Amino acid sequence: MEIRGSRILVLGGWGLAGMAICREFLAREPSEIRIHSLRKKQAEEAVRDLRPLAGACRLTASGGDIFDLAGKRSRRERLAAQLAALGKEEERGFLLHEILEESRPQIVVDCVNSATAIAYRDLFRVSEQALASLDDGGASREEVEELLEALYIPRLIRHIQVLYRGMIAAQTQIYLKVGTSGTGGMGLNIPYTHSEERPSRVLLSKSAIAGAHSMLLFLMARTAGAPITKEIKPAAAIAWKRIAHGPIYRRGLPIHRVEAVPRPLGGSFSSYDPDAAQECDEILETVYIDTGENGIFSLEEFSALTTAEQMEFVTPEEIARLVAYEVEGRNTGHDVINALDNAVLGPTYRAGLLRHWALERMNDLEREHGGSRSVAFEMLGPPRITKLLFEAHLLRAEFGTMEAVRGAGPTEVCRRLHRLLREQPELANEAAAVGIPVLLNGGEMIRGPRVIAPAGLCREPVSPGKVEAWAHDGWVDLRPENCACWVSRFERIHVEIEDIPEQETSSRYLRNRHFWAEGSTIQPGKVVGWILSVEELGARVK
Repeated sequence: MEIRGSRILVLGGWGLAGMAICREFLAREPSEIRIHSLRKKQAEEAVRDLRPLAGACRLTASGGDIFDLAGKRSRRERLAAQLAALGKEEERGFLLHEILEESRPQIVVDCVNSATAIAYRDLFRVSEQALASLDDGGASREEVEELLEALYIPRLIRHIQVLYRGMIAAQTQIYLKVGTSGTGGMGLNIPYTHSEERPSRVLLSKSAIAGAHSMLLFLMARTAGAPITKEIKPAAAIAWKRIAHGPIYRRGLPIHRVEAVPRPLGGSFSSYDPDAAQECDEILETVYIDTGENGIFSLEEFSALTTAEQMEFVTPEEIARLVAYEVEGRNTGHDVINALDNAVLGPTYRAGLLRHWALERMNDLEREHGGSRSVAFEMLGPPRITKLLFEAHLLRAEFGTMEAVRGAGPTEVCRRLHRLLREQPELANEAAAVGIPVLLNGGEMIRGPRVIAPAGLCREPVSPGKVEAWAHDGWVDLRPENCACWVSRFERIHVEIEDIPEQETSSRYLRNRHFWAEGSTIQPGKVVGWILSVEELGARVK
């Protein structure tokens, strides 16, 4: 993609890699770069530092937690937003969606250390506390909420959902993630764990989330209509921002010098004892190297970290150059999503040949057993697929061909399907047996003891809106409106067929005239495959 003249959003733009990426992009003259950071003052600082390089490019700043809701909300509201179903209104409440909607970036570069932000909510600590409370008679509301807040996977999934939908709404063309391996490229023997465990459970959680994140991006890259999705995943420390001599701060607080003298160990020991030594007003000052969001290191810490066979390091400028090259469409060899694409085992030629044999054998068995139809067992999921297969099956049983359905029209289709079920009630009972009820035109229903939609064991008041939702999700719907929908589908398929030249024999068309054999019997699997791919945009793209 052409960077010149484009609108760019850099998430985590104040950080080490983010700043280097902004500088690399500014040399290519975009029209606008929006820099977002957890704290707005950091983003504003980044804008000030970059302004001398900006030229005609407009630089803007914003701040806030991209994994959370916009504005101040109660913990209860935030938890509900992370765990409940995500509708249109709910997704617009997230800060990330708001940022995407406002800036409408053509390019999004995400430098936020998402795995750290999510996995360092110490799930193990709060789980142990909740378990201990259960042993003592029950966890408090506070402990339950803290436990729910620490759950990693719901937070990551919600983030990807909001990101994907927000970029679709903003018509973003490219999304590039600067990810993490979680251990700086080292293995389970990594010595830098901030814990007596090696490695710590929290650090392994970070790596697990980093891997899950990559797989979700892999899926987004395979989604029709989604932005081009890439990930560069540094597997080393990233350094550095500056080298200086000055006061030393740890987690935002100064390290003061102390005056300590020998004292007896005693019978007990506390990790915090203000009487153990006299804390001086003087702040520790020495030489340090600033590695951005990863903090500052002493000369010897940096030496140990980057020595051979340890974490070593990569510079932010190298990352920035790779990011710019990938956005421009060059192949750097460092895109993790492309690597996964090349490494995964996809559909095979042999399986394609065997599929034909399997379908033939299953059709033969149907005929051998008196024409019994194998339609759906509700194991494929979701129930909507089963519902569609049974509806197509009923149309096949009554009309035979798509042409006959088109010729009958919605009212006649509705009338004849109701007559079919009166004459052959076993057809409705087959659907009911697997949990898919049949909704009749008069509001009556044919159902079994167990119904799959709505999900779960529930008892809910019936309303017109709920009936429409349930009928869409998993009820065979024989009302005129749905019959009209099926007539429309078959008309659309007919138009697709007619648009193919009669003498066309090339490889251009996936579903050609021979595929549909329009005068032949309706094949529910083919028809529902078309619905899922074309009507519901659920097609595989690779």
